[in-house]
This record gives sequence, C-alpha cells and structure tokens, in this order.
Amino acid sequence: MAAGRLPRYFNERKPVLNLYNDFELVERYRFDRNSIEYITDLLAKDICPLTHRSQSVDAVTKVLVTLRYLATGKFQLCSGDDHGVSQPTVSRIVQQTLDSLTSNEIIKRFIKFPTDPNEIRRHQQRFYNVANFPGVVGIIDGTHIQIQAPTVNENEFVNRHRYHSMNTQIVVDSDDRIIDVVARWPGSTHDSRILTNSGLHQLFEHHRVPVSCHLLGDSAYPCRRWILTPFLRPLPGPQTNYNRSHKKIRSCVERVIGQMKRRFHVLHGEIRLRPEKACKVTIACAVLHNICKERDLPLADDGHIQGEVPGDDGVVVNPLAAGAQYRQLFAINHFS
Repeated sequence: MAAGRLPRYFNERKPVLNLYNDFELVERYRFDRNSIEYITDLLAKDICPLTHRSQSVDAVTKVLVTLRYLATGKFQLCSGDDHGVSQPTVSRIVQQTLDSLTSNEIIKRFIKFPTDPNEIRRHQQRFYNVANFPGVVGIIDGTHIQIQAPTVNENEFVNRHRYHSMNTQIVVDSDDRIIDVVARWPGSTHDSRILTNSGLHQLFEHHRVPVSCHLLGDSAYPCRRWILTPFLRPLPGPQTNYNRSHKKIRSCVERVIGQMKRRFHVLHGEIRLRPEKACKVTIACAVLHNICKERDLPLADDGHIQGEVPGDDGVVVNPLAAGAQYRQLFAINHFS
C-alpha cells in the first residue's frame, strides 16, 4: 500500500428484506416485500450496478434507500446510517433512482389521463354515485410542496403563505389515483396559469376528450365547458344544490393529496434540494402513490398529518362568460 494512504472501510449493510416482515416494511418503506421487488424490477435496467467490485450497491438497496428517504424526509446521513452507506453514496443513489422513477417510460405507465370511452364512463358513474354530479372524469387541485430557498430567482418561489414552495397541479380519478401531475412551477404561480400552460389544457381544448367530460376544480380555476367551478354567491335552488354536490366530490382530490403526503413525509416538510430536484421528488411520489393503489397497500399508521395546504385558491378567478353560462345551464338541467 502506498505510503500515507489510508485503508478503505465499508459499513455493514443490513439484509432489510430478511429483517422485517411485510407490516414492518410498510411502516418503514411504505411497501411490502413483493412490492419492493416489483419496483426494483421496474427500475433494474437503470439502477443495477455495472460491476460488483468495491462493494457496489445492488439495485434492491438503492430502492430501499430511496424509499426510506421519501417515506421519512430525513437527512441523507440518517438514511445512510440505516443502510450502511455513506451520505455521498445516498445522494448518488437517490438521484439515480429518482431519475429512473421519473423517466418518460415510467410516468406514461403509471400516470395517464383516461381516454378510453369505457374507462371514462366507469369513472363518471363512480363519481356520480358519490354526489349525483354527472359527467365528472377527474378532480383538479393545486398543492404547495415546501422547498429550501433557491439561490436563483428566490422571490418567485415565495407563495402567498410566505414560504418557498413549488405549486403542483394534481388531477385524480374515482379510484384515488393520480392521472395528471405538473410539478415544475414556482410557488408564486397561480393555479389557473399552471393549468393554461399544461398538456391537460391542450387535451380538452383540442377535443381529444369527449365533450361530455368535466373536470371539477375550485374557484382558483377559470370556469369553462370542460372545467366546472363553484358559484361564488349561489342562489337558493339549483346553484346551491350544485355547490353542495361539487364540494362533496371535490373532497376526493384533497383526500388523495393528504394520503400522498402522509405516505411520503418528504412532501410534508421542507425538501432541502434545488427546485428541479424537488420536482422529481414530487413526481416520483405520485408514481409510487399509484403503485400503492395498484397493489392495494395500506397507509402506514404513523399519525395523521395536519395542515394540508391547497394550491393558490385564495385568489378567485372570474369565470369566462361562456363558461359561466354553461355552468348555469348545467346547474338548472341537473340540480333543479
């Protein structure tokens, strides 16, 4: 050994999948053994080590380290201690795994807006069963994901609650799955602007979704023929009935956002990463949320998270004339 060169020491790595049963794995990683192996197989081509020399980290450990970080939001040093790897190694692992989880291939597989007529009708019927509101294919809302103060354009990330965040648009279906997510806008951006610049807006405006389909959103969104918002000062009768039903269904998206933040605590505290990396964390959590729904995994019983902060719905958007007229006729026809 060369003079003055210190020997390398490797921490012992815990055989996590053999140490814990499924209940304990869900508590710590949000997934059971079969689901962890399923996620590992999904990402294997991107995260498997190219060599087994020098104690390289295997794909399962990479998935476990990333899931533990997302589930707890703890400092990377803590995640490293949990799995016998150094903090710089945790940083590289998390970045590599997040890149794979947010690849176009994975996103298109797990986050997709329904366009099949049979699937659309199924969601419409399920939403109708909730509150007798016809034609609903999805519920839209925004939520703020807190981040540390960026070094570039810092003021753009300060939201109306006076902290730094990314304003994230989320649409959910009747199965509590996320069918659209936009996570790239600074916290000061209004919900309506995020929608107008999204692919979802193009999908509806170019009539790639049947005309009988509606999204429901709060008053932060412009009322159109395809996105219905509540009446600000409803009159007795159809408008009040419409608002009552609208509010009941809209609670679905608030529930899903709450579930995702409860499952992945990294979203509930301050993400200490640059904005572009924080966006990947949010999208990865949305993908993993849908995998949990697909595999019918329970929420870990680790306490209820309070203080869900919605998007920028404190600023009301006046409905467009055509949208307001359509909403009025819709309320008269269906809620008299």
